[in-house]
Amino acid sequence: MLHRQRRLVLGVSTFAAATLAVAGVVVTAGTAQAAVGCRVTYAVASQWPGGFTANVDLTNLGDPLTSWTVTWSFSAGQTVTQAWGAEITQNGSSVRAANVSWNGNLGTNASTSFGFNATWNNSSNPAPTSFAVNGVTCTGGVGPTTPGTGPTTPPTTPPVTTTPPPAGGWPTPTGQSPVNGTIQVSGTFDGGMRRYCCIGDGSQEESQDPMFRLADGATLQNVIIGAPAGDGVHCSGSCTLRNVWWEDVGEDAATFRGSGSPTFLVDGGGARHASDKIFQHNGPGTVTIQNFQATNFGTFYRSCGNCSTQHQRHVVIRNVTLTRPGNTVAGINTNYGDTARFSAVTIVNDSSRSMVICRKYIGNNNGDEPRQVGTGADGTNCFYSPSDIIYR
Repeated sequence: MLHRQRRLVLGVSTFAAATLAVAGVVVTAGTAQAAVGCRVTYAVASQWPGGFTANVDLTNLGDPLTSWTVTWSFSAGQTVTQAWGAEITQNGSSVRAANVSWNGNLGTNASTSFGFNATWNNSSNPAPTSFAVNGVTCTGGVGPTTPGTGPTTPPTTPPVTTTPPPAGGWPTPTGQSPVNGTIQVSGTFDGGMRRYCCIGDGSQEESQDPMFRLADGATLQNVIIGAPAGDGVHCSGSCTLRNVWWEDVGEDAATFRGSGSPTFLVDGGGARHASDKIFQHNGPGTVTIQNFQATNFGTFYRSCGNCSTQHQRHVVIRNVTLTRPGNTVAGINTNYGDTARFSAVTIVNDSSRSMVICRKYIGNNNGDEPRQVGTGADGTNCFYSPSDIIYR
């Protein structure tokens, strides 16, 4: 628990990239209730005629929570049609987003995310100007307050489907875009939550062409990749994959390359049916994977164990939900100085604790199969504590 004043700050980003900050307070909402303090960021990630995708990030700055509810009001008739990472209900303009079973526990400074698709009137799509968390509304000051202006009317519409994988939580495509060859991306490519399909033969051959090839510094966002997906996404240098979903991973979902010290960010999205790997790291640099879900995979992240040119590589895995079947969260090469850091990793359907969090190898550059030398946290290459791994 933090022993200082806590502030509730909500950053609201519109599609036009304008930002509105609203200050709030940490309060006790009634006798014997926990102090509520948090940070919420609302961002319209993609917008197209009649629809948009929004992402919401919630960080708990107050006492640990065992459940949470975020409420707000839309002012221009926006209507949520689909959500993931939260159970969303709507009554007129009032919206209520409640945790699902796998992300309700939030320790102090822990974070979680949810997202949704919604409709808009094609004229105005203003961001909400006020939020409430567990019934406590931002007031713009510091001191006692009571639950207030957040929407409190019980919803009359059924919840938007948002159960954890594999039973649900997968976005529905807004349309179909046929792919006849690799799509080259520079700058930002926004797919508007359309399904892009198909390329390759669905095999495990790494010689297949990727569906998307991103230039250094490029961003791919709001895309659903159908099957067969070839060799997924290739990043030629630093790249961002935001809210990208792989319905059926072929060889790898994404491969990270480049030179120097590139940084790769995977933020949001999900992948399933990867009999080998989901994320393959062949070049140098650091891969950060956050707010992601995956199910039915071999290895979630792998630092290449036998590439002809080897590098020191680093991975940060945080706020992800991994559902078995799955074998390994991260595989790294200790002899090249690789590191893997884990936090807020939720593992589902693993009562025997058989999924390996960090698997360590001796890598090589001659193409031989790398030799495994251990598993688990060690404070040198693999960094996590028992509280960083949540089983449900």
